[in-house]
Amino acid sequence: MLRYQTVPVTPFEQNCSIVWCDQTMEGAVIDPGGDLPRIRAATLRLGVTPKQVLLTHAHIDHAGGAAELARELGVPIVGPHADDQYWIDALPQQAQMFGLAQAEAFTPTRWLQDGDKVQVGQSTLAVRHCPGHTPGHVVFHSAEAGRAFVGDVLFAGSIGRTDLPGGDHETLLASITQRLWPMGDATVFIAGHGPEGSFGRERRTNPYVGRT
Repeated sequence: MLRYQTVPVTPFEQNCSIVWCDQTMEGAVIDPGGDLPRIRAATLRLGVTPKQVLLTHAHIDHAGGAAELARELGVPIVGPHADDQYWIDALPQQAQMFGLAQAEAFTPTRWLQDGDKVQVGQSTLAVRHCPGHTPGHVVFHSAEAGRAFVGDVLFAGSIGRTDLPGGDHETLLASITQRLWPMGDATVFIAGHGPEGSFGRERRTNPYVGRT
């Protein structure tokens, strides 16, 4: 079964998630935006052996530490979708703009497409391409655990911003209603910021996409 623990990082309190297979203790780090010592300490405490870095998208608070962490661990960077390459290329400028630690641009070992699978030990994450917040944003879904790691697509009571380069409001709404809702009302989502929620609750109450 897939397990996870959330580790808030960066001044943006971004929810980096450590996920692992409880049979093999092999894992992945989703969205290591920064504060790498905190992430490494958590993996050691949990007894998890990270085998890859997974990215939902390439904004600085999600991807700022990806290159350094992957190099330290000797693991591949997987994701996001190739349409976020320009955001990856701009990571050094993003870090400077927000006064964050220096960040490196990189090319992922593997780009992800809608419908791809990512293996974490004996557990499988299904990939959905969910543009709107950024063009290359992806979501990782564990059907067995009933969990979805949605980055900045959806929040408890809100949705991702669409006013940054490459954002599009209508595209984001379509991603949520057409690609997240079919995962089922009982699915718990881990957002890029803030508390967890369920798709069912958001379908009923979210002021942006509720009752859809």
